[in-house]
Amino acid sequence: MKINDLLRSKLFWMLAVLCFLSLFLFIGQVHFNTRGEPREALVGMAMLQEGNWTLPITNGVDIAYKPPMFHWAIAALSSITGEVTEYTSRMPSALALSFMVLAGFLFYAKRRGSEVAFLAALITLINFEVHRAGTNCRVDMLLSALMVLALYQLYQWAEKKLKGVPWLGILFLSGAFLTKGPVGLVLPCLVVAVFSLIRGMNFFRIFFSFAGVALGACILPALWYFAAWRQGGDAFLDLVIEENVLRFLGKMTYSSHENPWYYNVMTIVTGFVPYTLLLLIPAFSLKRIKTFNKPNSWWSRFKKYIQNMDDTRLFTLLSIVIMFVFYCIPKSKRSVYLLPVYPFIAYFVAEYILYLVKNKPKAINVFNCILASLGILVTMVFFIIKAQWIPHTIFQGRHAYDNIAFMQGLENIPLGMGLLLILLPLATGFFYFRIKKNTKVLALGGSLIAFTLFFTLDGVYLPAVLNTKSNKTVAQRITSIDPNAKVYSFITQTVIGNKMHPFTVNFYMKGTVVPFRENEPEEGFLLLGENEYDTFIKEYGKDYSLTELPNSRYKSSDDRFMTRIYTFKKKLN
Repeated sequence: MKINDLLRSKLFWMLAVLCFLSLFLFIGQVHFNTRGEPREALVGMAMLQEGNWTLPITNGVDIAYKPPMFHWAIAALSSITGEVTEYTSRMPSALALSFMVLAGFLFYAKRRGSEVAFLAALITLINFEVHRAGTNCRVDMLLSALMVLALYQLYQWAEKKLKGVPWLGILFLSGAFLTKGPVGLVLPCLVVAVFSLIRGMNFFRIFFSFAGVALGACILPALWYFAAWRQGGDAFLDLVIEENVLRFLGKMTYSSHENPWYYNVMTIVTGFVPYTLLLLIPAFSLKRIKTFNKPNSWWSRFKKYIQNMDDTRLFTLLSIVIMFVFYCIPKSKRSVYLLPVYPFIAYFVAEYILYLVKNKPKAINVFNCILASLGILVTMVFFIIKAQWIPHTIFQGRHAYDNIAFMQGLENIPLGMGLLLILLPLATGFFYFRIKKNTKVLALGGSLIAFTLFFTLDGVYLPAVLNTKSNKTVAQRITSIDPNAKVYSFITQTVIGNKMHPFTVNFYMKGTVVPFRENEPEEGFLLLGENEYDTFIKEYGKDYSLTELPNSRYKSSDDRFMTRIYTFKKKLN
């Protein structure tokens, strides 16, 4: 085995270990505490319970808002363990991120060298937005991974002058289509088609080649869409048009994450934490660039720069620019939509770090020292909270209840085996200060310190804090009263156009919570928001008697409204 191949193999397996430690150890420790995760997990649960893997019904009345690829993955993985859990429902995202990171390393190691490829892969793994998506039960990480993998495969096809058939790329495009719709197919094809055009290939050959790829990638999704349409009818068709056509045109029947174009800039800046700070530190020492030249001169130099640019770097740049601009067009914008650009930005960040190590080592050392200090500070703050030196009375206002609960969660963290995780950022920070003069650790130092911070957050702090928001205990209380409880919801409002349900409680009740209106049962338990009480009494007060359970008031982790638990019984005529 050649030396380069041996190094690549060692770095690959090192990266695989880091992926496992970062993504798979703790993904089951945080209970569901937002509406998004249990809503997706319930679809996978319904597939297993109903045996309907095409268009299952959740919450008693709903069809899924997204195609089923992610939910198939949840159901398939959960069928191994026998039930859908927090761990199995987040595992598809963790696997998707792992494959994306490892494939990115192999892709860039072959074309740009193992050093920059390893660093780019590590940066992809350890930044706020990508790491969060890789440990959540949401469709976005799987979609992003499939799009990025398709981009790598289509680029390799372009390297061969579009000869042959990129079967693996077609398969990834089909998977992306089946995860969140046609955007997963369109963007990878568009990026590589533009790259091929810039590199001088014939327009018609590019057009017909990618048209063939796109048609091939539509076969599997078309089979599902047809089967789903036969089952769901016009309601399904209307949902498809709403989510995939009207959303892009900004003509949806409801407002959905509407934000201005610069929102995408802000999300990239915040999402790339902690590396955003690295880009700012050396900026003060950069020389001013003259930009007030004649437009023709500037354009000529730009075209020459693009023509002389290395193919892989040009492909990487186009992946960032085209996808970023595309997602600036619709009114609907979310930070997770931009996840596919992160591996490509990470590559240029890796190049930048290696440049700083060689030319401005003080700048990269400042960045590493800031992260090391942050690790020490986080540990010290935890022990101050643990010692209860911070009074709860400092929290005032409408979020005081939540902030006090978060602090109590940190105060109650046991100091058993978890103490090793708690002390890890502290030890890493002090260790870096001892070896910071060693130039060999400059490039990877910041990323490895950031890794320990994420590791401790996932293993200790986030479960303690976020579990205080979860409604898992609500489900446990109901089942402790009646293991066979029939639970109903009565919620009138919508959030971002979607019908609201008690998704979290429903997940922990194994998907048995259904709407009251559609059933009008004889008796059972009722989850009733305080702002819904008057509506219920007005509509059903003559026919039903309500009895509130003692101390049943809780804040819903789905819509953040205060809710109470009642028992109800239909009155005799």
